[in-house]
Amino acid sequence: MIKFGPSGNSIAFSEAGLKHSEQSAEWVKNLGLNCFEYSFGRGVNLSDEKALSIAQAFNKAGVEISVHAPYYINFANPEEENAKKSYAYVLDSALKCKIMGGKRIVFHPASQGKLERRQAVDLTLERLKTLKELIYEKGLDDMIFCPETMGKLGQIGTIEEITEFCKIDKVFVPAVDFGHVNARENGSLKSVEDYQNRLQYMIDELGYEKMKHFHVHFSKIEYSVKGEVRHLTFEDQVFGPDFTPLAKALKNLSLYPFVICESAGTQDIDAVSMQKIYSNN
Repeated sequence: MIKFGPSGNSIAFSEAGLKHSEQSAEWVKNLGLNCFEYSFGRGVNLSDEKALSIAQAFNKAGVEISVHAPYYINFANPEEENAKKSYAYVLDSALKCKIMGGKRIVFHPASQGKLERRQAVDLTLERLKTLKELIYEKGLDDMIFCPETMGKLGQIGTIEEITEFCKIDKVFVPAVDFGHVNARENGSLKSVEDYQNRLQYMIDELGYEKMKHFHVHFSKIEYSVKGEVRHLTFEDQVFGPDFTPLAKALKNLSLYPFVICESAGTQDIDAVSMQKIYSNN
């Protein structure tokens, strides 16, 4: 089945006097949602004891948890020493995710920097092959590693690039951030066909089984000529994208992803809205 949930805790969660990650599980459940993404964005600083406590809370609530690895991962960094840090960020995130009872690790692949585009993509590709070997060595091949489509033109992470990365091995499954895609393509996602064409491309390249339960990030995002500027809420009427045509495309293609809302502060409320839109279409 398809799953809906927020990325991290909302403004309403904090205003309710809640602050512990264990409380997020019941909060999400009470909203009628069934998944949640925990962010290690600024580093993997969680003790095993705390991770286990979070696992127990989410297991009790029947809410599935995924994690987002640190934001500063860059597998196209020319310096090998920095690449080693990126391996560690992903693997450390996966080890904590496993203790937390989750299976999905989302990560930003790379930045282009001063390299030519193809050079940066090829370097990322080779580094992800090394990451795959490390994943197997550490016995983490029962987890799902999700390279994410990125919103800024200087970042590695077009739909085509992410698709190429996910051909490496079964452990790699796409995380498609449709807000990012829309931002880097200057507002390209409007119709059911716009979504469906991109998803069909990925199905054709990767196979239906890999795409059936792929990972989704969704929010409205302000953009400029350089791509993503900042995340917005569903209240915004200027920038897209709209979720309704995506809901129809997912149904048309029989896809049942984890749909994580990344709205700025209203991610839980907007996740509920997406769930309702999906049910009504």
